[in-house]
Amino acid sequence: MLFNGGTQIDIREYSPLALAFAGDGVLELLVRGRAVREHRLSPGRLHALCVKYVSAKGQALGLAAVEPLLTEREKDVVRRGKNASKATVAKHATAEEYRASTGFEALLGYLYLTGENQRIEELFDAFWQRVTACLEAEKQG
Repeated sequence: MLFNGGTQIDIREYSPLALAFAGDGVLELLVRGRAVREHRLSPGRLHALCVKYVSAKGQALGLAAVEPLLTEREKDVVRRGKNASKATVAKHATAEEYRASTGFEALLGYLYLTGENQRIEELFDAFWQRVTACLEAEKQG
């Protein structure tokens, strides 16, 4: 598997934006893999679908689904990610959505760097279900 075990790290040693940077890549790979497995679409349509999940809005929706499942340590990582100062805000997202997405990415980055792959998969499943449900509801009106 691509995500081989990591080592225990002290959360205070990494900036939340560095964790979010790693988590962004983790989320992109997970979303692309799930989209290819679940949909028979052309690459252009796969990309359009994936953008909805990895956008700040999609990540904010997904974070709302996983927050009740988080441990105190994970909540702390999310909080640090949300509070990290950022130079820019996505043009298609509110500041709140952008902060939430940075928190979610920081969480995924932290879990990846600590080798907690099973936990990533568990949280990603909840994320995927929530965002998919919201996209379906949006489609229906």
